[in-house]
Amino acid sequence: MKIGILGGTFDPPHAGHIALAHSAIETLELDEVMMLPAHRNPLKKGHTTPAKQRMEMLQLAIQDDPKLSLSDIEVSRGGPSYAVDTLSELTYIQQAEYWFILGSDPLKEIDKWKQPQRLLKMCRLAVAVREGQNMDQLLMSVPAYVPEAIDWLPMPPMEISSSEIRRRLGDRKPMGQWLNPDVLKYIEANKLYRT
Repeated sequence: MKIGILGGTFDPPHAGHIALAHSAIETLELDEVMMLPAHRNPLKKGHTTPAKQRMEMLQLAIQDDPKLSLSDIEVSRGGPSYAVDTLSELTYIQQAEYWFILGSDPLKEIDKWKQPQRLLKMCRLAVAVREGQNMDQLLMSVPAYVPEAIDWLPMPPMEISSSEIRRRLGDRKPMGQWLNPDVLKYIEANKLYRT
């Protein structure tokens, strides 16, 4: 079994997250990508939408996709969410080959993660690179033990982020191309991201 793990705040989940999951499925021939919302990202400051609502939005975003699943392991555990703790639990529950899926920006901060060397004994990294990104510069920004654990994912240009979506929703700008229609209805019904 080959499983990808896509962690994050998912505040809100958007088309970029789904595209990243599918790039990993296709490139690495994964059986599944597990979407794993963080209870609290220890590297992010500021307000976050409650975990229950982020879980509900993510469920709506992936409901019609048989290759994507949702895990509440970090939300149920509570406290700060650390990849190494999550992988320890997952490998105990289910033996599989695991890939931790991330973008190049979080990769640059891997030395700030909890026990990154231990993490890389349990999984490989599937790293999305944007078109035109300087790979040599990126590799020079990470500790020496990291590059051999990386599998690269091609990523179509998609200049969008959850923070940009929140800002645009607050300004009442249309977001149809970035958000699943059910997620957008949920946001509107629950009056999320209003400024």
